[in-house]
Order: sequence, then structure tokens, then C-alpha cells
Amino acid sequence: MNIVVTGGTGFVGSKLTEELVQSGHHVYILTRNPDGHENTASTTFVGWLKDEYSPWEELPSIDAIVNLAGESLNSGRWTEEKKQSIMQSRIDATEGVLEIIQKLKTKPEALINASAVGYYGQSKTKTFTEETVEPGNDFLANVVVEWEKRAAKAVDLGVRTAYIRFGIVLGEQGALPKMAIPYKLMIGGRVGSGEQWVSWIHVDDVVGLIRYAIEHAHVQGPVNGTAPNPKRNKDFGQTLGDVINRPHWIPAPAFALKTALGEMSIMLLGGQSVVPKKAIEYGYEFKYPELEPALQSILD
Repeated sequence: MNIVVTGGTGFVGSKLTEELVQSGHHVYILTRNPDGHENTASTTFVGWLKDEYSPWEELPSIDAIVNLAGESLNSGRWTEEKKQSIMQSRIDATEGVLEIIQKLKTKPEALINASAVGYYGQSKTKTFTEETVEPGNDFLANVVVEWEKRAAKAVDLGVRTAYIRFGIVLGEQGALPKMAIPYKLMIGGRVGSGEQWVSWIHVDDVVGLIRYAIEHAHVQGPVNGTAPNPKRNKDFGQTLGDVINRPHWIPAPAFALKTALGEMSIMLLGGQSVVPKKAIEYGYEFKYPELEPALQSILD
């Protein structure tokens, strides 16, 4: 298959590209700087999101598009300007994908659009599935609502569309190395009350779930990209400490995190218990349904 990937050089995107190439597919990676990358027999870099680029003119018949593009949530304090940039980057990327779909002579069969469990808002008591239709009312929830609203326009263009609502993606990059630093310094412990939920997923399962969504025509709409067994923060931290043989004992007070991070502290102090009901019903088999083996595969 010919598959377009945005965000193809990022943490998840690079893993996905590697998997797709190994499976015999050709990956077209959309980038603002195509000249900064070297094409291979199985990967082609195509310029987009600048006036001088017309990616639809460079693309062959495309079977699926995977949209992973968007500014990182943890790359700086959430000023009003930063929040606008986080929101706008996702809107611009998704609308850029829609423009390509509109102008391609043959429409792709599927659009797999990144999303996030932030859709559900924060709760220490509820468990969320894709059947939860009422979004939260915080910044992250608002971002996801606007993100998915744009992606949904692909349905009107006749393209099967799925939104993979990622939890915390565990791998050698991303959040896990930062989460492990306090433990490696022997000062790891619960964050805030420790009762907040961490809905996590191994990067191999993120890639596997995206591939599954590409290859199975019955996958559509919101799909929770989380492992079946979320953990409370205190239990996640204890397991992390055990895996790297470090103590879990010094708590990080909530007030200190709020002072240091401002509104961005919600990423550490908030959380939600999200389970992948639709992924399981669709028949996807998780490689890492349990936390300890997932962490061991990365950190051992």
C-alpha cells in the first residue's frame, strides 16, 4: 500500500514508518522541510503546509493517511500564546490533510487521525470508554474536540475515519524517560495524591493499533489508544521503581508542581481511567496489556 504519514519523523511516526516499511508498504512522509531528508526505496518526503508546496501533485494513488502532526504538549509552560499554538498546530495539520484528500483524484480508503484521552476530562472515580460522548471542559478536552471535529470532515469526503485517542505512550522517547529521572536519582515517589489515573500504552501497541485501523475496514470513529489496564499514579510509580530497582518513596507535592508548571501541571496531577473497549471488540490483541512487562521491555 501507499500510505501518507504526517509527523512521520516524530516518536510515534518514526516507529510507525519503520513498521510499515518492514511490512512492504511505501510511506510518503509529509514535512515542511523535504529537502532536509533523504528519500529511500520505501520512503518519500513530500513538502506541505507552505504555499510553495502542492503535495497532491507529488503523491500517487494513496490507500491511507495517518495524521500524527501537532505541537508537543510538554515543550514549554502553557502561556496563552503556547495554548493557541498547541491548538492551531493540530487544526492546521488536519485541515492540510483534508485539502490533500479533496484534491487527490482518487480518495484514500482511510484517514487515521491522532487524538488523545484528554477528550474525557479529568476524573479519579469514573472509567471512560468510547461510549462516553460528553467531553471534558478543560483545555486538553477543548483541543481534542476541535481536532476531531476537523478530522470528521473526511467522512463527508467519503473517507473512512478513525480517531485514535492516545494515552501516555511508553517508549524510549516521549514521557517515560522524564518520568524515570526522579527514580534514577533515588527521589522517585507519587505525584500529588497519587490517586490520579494513568492511562498508558506501549509504543508497539500504538503502532499495532494504527496498522490494525488501516487494514480493517470496520474500524472507525473514536478508538481509545490505551492498554486495557490503567494504573493509579502511585501504582504506576511503584511498578516503575521496581522495574529499574529504585525506591518509590519521596512524594512530589501538588502545590509545588502547580507553582512550577502552572496550568500544565494538569498533565501530572489530573488523569482519567480510559479502557480500549472498541479496540478489544474489534479484535485487536495487545502485545503489552500489563504495565510491568511493558516497562521491562523498554527499561531492562
